[in-house]
Amino acid sequence: MNHSAYVTTPFPPVAVIGAGPSGLAAAAILRRAAVPVTVLERAERVGASWARRYDHLQLHTTRGSSHLPGLRLPRRCGAWVGRDDFVRYLERYRAHHRLDVRLNTVVHRIEPHDGEHNAPWRVHTSGGTLTACAVVVATGRCHTPYMPQWPGREGFSGALLHAADYRNPLPYQGRTVLVVGAGNSGTEIAAVLSEHGARRVWLSLRTPPNILPRSSSRGHVAGRLTEFLPTAWRDRSSLLTQRCAVPDLTSFGIPLPRSGAFSRNEAEGVNPVLDHGFVAAVRSRRVQPVAAVEGFDGSHVALADGTRLTPDVVIAATGYRPQLGSLLAAPSVLNDAGYPLVRGPQTCATAPHLYFTGFSNPLSGALYQAGVEARGIARAVARWAPYGSIPPPRRPGRTSGRKTDETR
Repeated sequence: MNHSAYVTTPFPPVAVIGAGPSGLAAAAILRRAAVPVTVLERAERVGASWARRYDHLQLHTTRGSSHLPGLRLPRRCGAWVGRDDFVRYLERYRAHHRLDVRLNTVVHRIEPHDGEHNAPWRVHTSGGTLTACAVVVATGRCHTPYMPQWPGREGFSGALLHAADYRNPLPYQGRTVLVVGAGNSGTEIAAVLSEHGARRVWLSLRTPPNILPRSSSRGHVAGRLTEFLPTAWRDRSSLLTQRCAVPDLTSFGIPLPRSGAFSRNEAEGVNPVLDHGFVAAVRSRRVQPVAAVEGFDGSHVALADGTRLTPDVVIAATGYRPQLGSLLAAPSVLNDAGYPLVRGPQTCATAPHLYFTGFSNPLSGALYQAGVEARGIARAVARWAPYGSIPPPRRPGRTSGRKTDETR
């Protein structure tokens, strides 16, 4: 390993791991606070995980609620920003804030640097070892696709893939497809497949989702404004909204949810499904809800209710895992599920100046939360680091000086 690849300065930088939205936002606010910061990204571009998502992906929050601190999304992106426009925005965000992003740099290990007060961390990478005054881990919740260990999975004679490997509906025209998972990705993929030529589409669900109309993205704002209210009250409000705005799908195989959107988000980190045509697809029988998958048997998929299906393709929209355990040499910073014990500006006593951002899925909106956590982390670093202090926070999206092409 070439330890001379990085030059150590009297005041070492903050190392940000990951050049997605949360990492870029943290780097931008730290740089605005006069804190030197280096972003390390394993891929060949910023926002690489977004660029690899399916072609018809759109943000689940409107344009005005989806920008990062210091640069608005352009009006030409429309109300619902698509995948490619958002990836281009992240590239512009990097250039606009003149961020030092080192691409194609794999971080192997983050470990304490004993005896170094101003540089308590060492980050071992494919390009050498970086000494850092603080580390911000921004690799995110969606780092590694998760595929359940269904019995008989390896012997399935059809095609089995994770939603991370799905791109568009064209390869599935004329084929029968089972989508597993009733979150936003699963319901969107199922609806689009049914609209673009799949012969039959099933959707396997274990827990009935909370479904809200797409216009309820305004609910992200409501989520921010009602955080002080009891969860039970917020749950009743969300269930009432769902029952008033979304047709009852019980007779189509999707019972009413047993828990409200807020309590489920707190317990499982699950957000409501925003309806992108899924409800109409179910009501028109183009998408058929079925029971949870129990296992595979040759060409068959066994469901919890005893039904056996024979799909050509199974797409597992079964989520992701953060995979932080192998990255960190710091004790007691992760819970049993592998997620950080603390996030944003807080750090564990066993790992001071080690921050995590982008690991929550709040109803207030993940991109909005990226800005909140970025500001908190920058303030925390500036309180002890010898770089000066962070200026007063500006309203999200406001840039200094004259308007740029991005704000017009």
